[in-house]
Amino acid sequence: MKFSELVEIWKNTNLEFSEVILAQEMLDTGRDPLRVKQNLKTLLTVMLEESEKNYGKSFETLTGLTGNNGQKLSIHTPQMLSEFNHVATVVAISMGESNASMGRIVACPTAGSCGVVPGALYALYKVKKADFDSLLKAFIVGSGVGNVVAKRATLSGAAGGCQAEIGTATAMASAMLTYYFSQDPIKVGNAAALSLKALMGLVCDPVGGFVEVPCVKRNGNAVNVAIASSEMALAGIESVIPFDEVVEAMYNVGKSLPESLRETGLGGIAATKTAQEIVENIRNKWNT
Repeated sequence: MKFSELVEIWKNTNLEFSEVILAQEMLDTGRDPLRVKQNLKTLLTVMLEESEKNYGKSFETLTGLTGNNGQKLSIHTPQMLSEFNHVATVVAISMGESNASMGRIVACPTAGSCGVVPGALYALYKVKKADFDSLLKAFIVGSGVGNVVAKRATLSGAAGGCQAEIGTATAMASAMLTYYFSQDPIKVGNAAALSLKALMGLVCDPVGGFVEVPCVKRNGNAVNVAIASSEMALAGIESVIPFDEVVEAMYNVGKSLPESLRETGLGGIAATKTAQEIVENIRNKWNT
């Protein structure tokens, strides 16, 4: 199913767009829409709970390459970020660090990109005082965007680079934000396309193969891409390239990436001199 086809269904029915997505999931998989909605409600609840619990917390991660960045940002007085962006960024980083310390996260769409969607959701909840039902509808729409990518391309960093993971998470988050503020599926598609285009070609280059550097801080950066893309779409700025075509382009770019840039820890920043020294120090520490 293409995103454009979901929009056409919405145009030709009186269904609210999140209900269109649930109905299409039933047609594709046979899953009960009420059951799917309940599952998504559970995931949303966990995201909000963990965002609240982990906000600005310090973590002990496997390698120690990260763990207190969310804490640092939480006590920092922002000079440029709005309150909304600041809260979203703290959560995005904190959730990434929680993942790196084996905490409870929702892989949305993957563990390495688990902070972007919760960051956007929690900022809506905390700063904009969004009610749960409105958040759930927006989350369903964001999930629908992620489902389009999953079915028409890939969510795997090993298959498509980090653009497939953090890029999809960013598209989902910007779709969610846009739907919450506009309930306009056309603007949702533009926001998702703008987000994914902004991260097109992003390589998956974790230092030592650990989901810590640069993964955690990428979550913090990406949630701001989602916010900016949503604001552009809400302002009426359109993506010249439709979302479905952007997804196809992302998939083709991912297939073109060499293996060293697809989650192997052999290319990108993982191949730098400092990264190699870090990995060697970790190995020596673990072998003693």
